[in-house]
Amino acid sequence: MDNYRIEHDSMGEVKVPAERLWGAQTQRSFENFKIGVEKMPPELIRAFAILKKSCAEANRELLPEKMTEEKLSAISAACDEIIAGKLPNEFPLAIWQTGSGTQTNMNLNEVIANRGNRIAGKKLLHPNDDVNMSQSSNDTFPAAIHIAAICETKRTLLPALSGLIDEFSRLEKENEGILKCGRTHLQDAVPIRFSQEISGWKALLDRSREQIILSFETLSNLSLGGTAVGTGLNAPKGFDRLVAEKISTATNHPFKTDPNKFHSLSSQDEAVFAHGALKALAADLMKIANDIRWLASGPRTGLGEITIPANEPGSSIMPGKVNPTQCEAVTMVAAQVMGNDATVGFAASQGNFQLNVFLPVIAYNYLQSVRLLGDVVESFRKNCVSGIKPNVEKMTENVNKSLMLAAALNPSIGYENAAKTVKRAFEKNITLKEAAVELRFLSEEEFDRVFRPEEMT
Repeated sequence: MDNYRIEHDSMGEVKVPAERLWGAQTQRSFENFKIGVEKMPPELIRAFAILKKSCAEANRELLPEKMTEEKLSAISAACDEIIAGKLPNEFPLAIWQTGSGTQTNMNLNEVIANRGNRIAGKKLLHPNDDVNMSQSSNDTFPAAIHIAAICETKRTLLPALSGLIDEFSRLEKENEGILKCGRTHLQDAVPIRFSQEISGWKALLDRSREQIILSFETLSNLSLGGTAVGTGLNAPKGFDRLVAEKISTATNHPFKTDPNKFHSLSSQDEAVFAHGALKALAADLMKIANDIRWLASGPRTGLGEITIPANEPGSSIMPGKVNPTQCEAVTMVAAQVMGNDATVGFAASQGNFQLNVFLPVIAYNYLQSVRLLGDVVESFRKNCVSGIKPNVEKMTENVNKSLMLAAALNPSIGYENAAKTVKRAFEKNITLKEAAVELRFLSEEEFDRVFRPEEMT
């Protein structure tokens, strides 16, 4: 590099680009881990800035002789800029670094210190002594994962999910009374109302939302105060509880200190549990998207029971073809989230002694799942679900053709005679009524009296 300044750490001097706010440890990591293109998620950086500001506030109350009001003001101002997304280029480090995330913790410490010094107009802050006061990478990174996971889920995913649930509620009300063929094992089954089918989709999402919110209970535990190995070395008494209160105020979410820091530093079971709820949502979205694209298949040789919006041409060779692209995007995201869940689970199993050293990959996969699910749920609602229309004529035709309506005959002629009626109707390509009369199980008048598909739902 042509334009640089000299920074130093415990290992010696390092050249750092002159325009950058980071310091020696960030630069070493940047040079030593040129692996992949995956960088620390901005959601995690924001959570770290919230954490660092809250730690400084707690230190101001507990260690006022070390954390002066002037230092707190400079740290807070720098953190506020990071929280607002004003310094995105100052956090260049790869996911594939030390498994504790130490270099990213130091990246935050260095940027906050250097930016705070510029704000103060003098050499006021030290990355380790001031910004990292009462902390270790080992307790800050797990805490930042929990903060980012909850904050981003509440900010993006839950509002999008609620919007999709509301859309299905509207569709359910608008499509009451429409009779259609039910299907099990991909085969015709007894009738169902279209509104009932939609209510099932809505209930899947309702339950997923409940499970995601339920996962916040344990995810709200914070490791801060455990410092290096869980003993709280170099952290003042009460720091863990006070900093949890500060973070709760900053995020408007009730975070609390983990009662056992030896657990919170070495285990990521809360992330596994919470990401399991995201995987459950992905599974539900996969089912709903598949149902919708099957029901919209055709338009002439498929089921064709609903129509969905035609958003873009579907083929470079077949003119006029329109594909269920939004459904396909949903299913691809679902597949990615399920893969992320496997990564999170395996990474969480690798806690050795007093620390888990797979933290960056857990953070990356968890936050990618939240981001993808939030985006695809909103896209699916806006570009597909909002435009679903029933093809009532096709639904009625399929109901009338279904041989499984013979279940309505069971009380009158018994299961075995009803089965014979179905077999005769299928073999001769005639209606159930014609088959029942031909087999002399019922007269036409008796059949009309007992055969009421609308009452089967």
